[in-house]
Amino acid sequence: MQKLGLIAGGGNLPVEIAQHCERAGRPFFIVRLKGFAGEEIARFPGEDIGIAELGKCFKALKRAGCRAVTLVGTVDRPDFKSLTPDLRGLMALPGVIAAARQGDDALLRQLLGEFEKEGFVVEGAHEVMGDLTLAAGPLGAVAPTDEQMADVQHALRVARAIGQLDVGQGAVVCEGLVLAVEAQEGTDAMLRRVAELPRNIRGSADAPRGVLAKAPKPIQETRIDLPTIGLGTIQRAAQAGLAGVAGEVGRLLVLDREAVIALADELGLFVVGVEPPSAP
Repeated sequence: MQKLGLIAGGGNLPVEIAQHCERAGRPFFIVRLKGFAGEEIARFPGEDIGIAELGKCFKALKRAGCRAVTLVGTVDRPDFKSLTPDLRGLMALPGVIAAARQGDDALLRQLLGEFEKEGFVVEGAHEVMGDLTLAAGPLGAVAPTDEQMADVQHALRVARAIGQLDVGQGAVVCEGLVLAVEAQEGTDAMLRRVAELPRNIRGSADAPRGVLAKAPKPIQETRIDLPTIGLGTIQRAAQAGLAGVAGEVGRLLVLDREAVIALADELGLFVVGVEPPSAP
């Protein structure tokens, strides 16, 4: 079993992966990205390293005996002018900046390529921890109606369409009407916008309508940045008056799965997995 180097940004996912490695007996080492990784990851073995300190990062991983890496957690797009790269980071910076101009997916592929140049095998979070992703059908006790499934399918089509343009991963649809699409602001901000829309075009707590759907970009490198939902997603979907949340089978990460199921059931929201379209 290869020792895993966990490149950790913010949020709960790095902690879930670390805990999974502990349960599975897989050795691991954390690279905690300065300014992004949360305090909760500090208890695991690792080192604090700046986002542009690639040389320091690679040396730490190799010194720890890591042969595989996974990049997980939230990392905001940096202001490249404010970065203080080391020599290896400086060598990579022109390519990274050029890729960033092509969009987030190109940027992520460029970063993965830097790790692969150093001989590391890159694993997706869903490959490290297989039960992270959404299965087919309802996740909890609440199932969508046929009418709600029509919104699910339409929202997934919209999410894939904006993904093709490298815009975002999510969309909200209510009775066939597109209420919002996700861009750089992220899912939480999009749901807050939906909650501020007029009541006649969206649902409410006593009469939920509509759905949030998330799908990976068709151009996306699936080893990094798969769509993710967690407790906050369910809470904000309910606050926006939505009836449920949907994603593609095997292509949506569910954080705090048991807690998500319990909260969705309590709030009366469905969480459903839909098979992705077949490749042409």
